[in-house]
Amino acid sequence: MTSLRKLLQSLRRQERGQGMVEYSLILALVSVVAAGTLTTMGTSVKAVFTNATSILGAAH
Repeated sequence: MTSLRKLLQSLRRQERGQGMVEYSLILALVSVVAAGTLTTMGTSVKAVFTNATSILGAAH
């Protein structure tokens, strides 16, 4: 337990550890926003492709 505490304290003191944490948080935020956007727009995109497929099928 003390080795974990020492590791966390050393990372807290180092700027590189702080930068890595910041980049990880940004990456997590971007991932959450991308997943939410794709979930929200997924049904709309599916409807567009379904409509295009039916139009192309009717024309052929």
